[in-house]
Amino acid sequence: MYQEHFGLKRPPFRITPDTSLFFEGSQRGAALDALVYAIKSGEGIIKVVGEVGSGKTMLCRMLEVRLADDIDVVYIANPSLSPDNILHVIAHELQLDVDNDMSKVDVMQKIQAHLLQKHADNRQVVLFVEEAQSMPIETLEEIRLLSNLETDENKLLQMVLFGQPELDEKLSSPNIRQLKERITHSFRLTPFPPDDTLQYLNFRLRAVGYKGPDLFNRKTARVIKNYSDGLTRRINILADKAMLAAFSEGSHTVTAKHVKSAARDSEFNKIGGSHKGKIAAVALVLVVLALAGGYYLGMQNGSQPGTGQPAAPAALPDQGSSKPTEPAQQVPAAAEEVSDLLGERLEKTRQWLAQANDRHYSIQLFMALKRDARKVEAFLEDMPEMLDFTKIYIYETVINGRHWYSVVYNDFATQSEAIKTLNELPASLRASEPYLRRIKALKKEIIRNTG
Repeated sequence: MYQEHFGLKRPPFRITPDTSLFFEGSQRGAALDALVYAIKSGEGIIKVVGEVGSGKTMLCRMLEVRLADDIDVVYIANPSLSPDNILHVIAHELQLDVDNDMSKVDVMQKIQAHLLQKHADNRQVVLFVEEAQSMPIETLEEIRLLSNLETDENKLLQMVLFGQPELDEKLSSPNIRQLKERITHSFRLTPFPPDDTLQYLNFRLRAVGYKGPDLFNRKTARVIKNYSDGLTRRINILADKAMLAAFSEGSHTVTAKHVKSAARDSEFNKIGGSHKGKIAAVALVLVVLALAGGYYLGMQNGSQPGTGQPAAPAALPDQGSSKPTEPAQQVPAAAEEVSDLLGERLEKTRQWLAQANDRHYSIQLFMALKRDARKVEAFLEDMPEMLDFTKIYIYETVINGRHWYSVVYNDFATQSEAIKTLNELPASLRASEPYLRRIKALKKEIIRNTG
């Protein structure tokens, strides 16, 4: 609304991560450089901790941009995965053909064989685990076992755990001390102090085309810091609303009054100087001690969905896990014919993916072998009332020569929105253990299978 008023090419303070607006100040750039180096060094597990809204997701997206083309990135964005499911999900992400009857040992062996081949091809694989603080300890322990996969000289899988401070509390449990001991590099994202807040505000404005005198000064930046506690998401919200307030008055300067009005509208309490803020003000911990041992500090998901037993339609909740298995009976060839209902969703999905934002999320509901198309049709005919039919998307995929229908739900701008909906799914769908997918991963998967 205020873009033309201030001469901006696009909004400067959206809360969704935009890598073109990455701010390297307040040690964010140094953290990114150290993370890239730590991954390339190929040792141990890496941990990134920060308060809600401190910029962890932005750092995760920037890592994907900065990592070399010979590094494959795998995302685990659903923190509620059970220990019995996590290895299957990782195997699906790696495009491996695993089924519901496979034991965890068998799945682990498939993962190891795949990673060994990647290593032989001079490719690295790194696993990003977001919201790691919400993972059950047992699931984190399953992830730790993957760190045992190695050659005589190299780890076969690098891992980066992104989480809130509660992750450190969880890692302090004696039950998971072995995972904690495997963490070789730790990073903490601290809130912005007033000076960095000022630099951040004006940097974002200049990055979207602003050419006039600085809109924010030291006083307004200090007020924003006090109300936001130096957290980038809150800074963005306050700055956006403060600029809107200035625009509504016809002003080309943002004042402390505009910021206070924005804070009231956002229901942010003035928490500058709080005990929490003082703790968060501890300097960013960049553990480069381990990086210095013989190295120089210098030197980017395709989630393969659950190739598993297709989750049953809502009317058939006893089908069990979403991990694929071969059906007990062969379905006649006629079952492969596409109904009008299924054909419509396939076409709507092609249209959706052509314009969908790569950074958005969707929910993987279930998969069905193409010869079992009737299962997908039954789901479409009798789906849970809470789901929006127009947001059910279906596309064809191929896994080790077998053709599947992949059913995903909705287009979420943020991970938190997707997780909220995931947690509210009816029991009939949760039984199939649905999980989050990045839309970029869906597109990559389709491209791989079509050409």
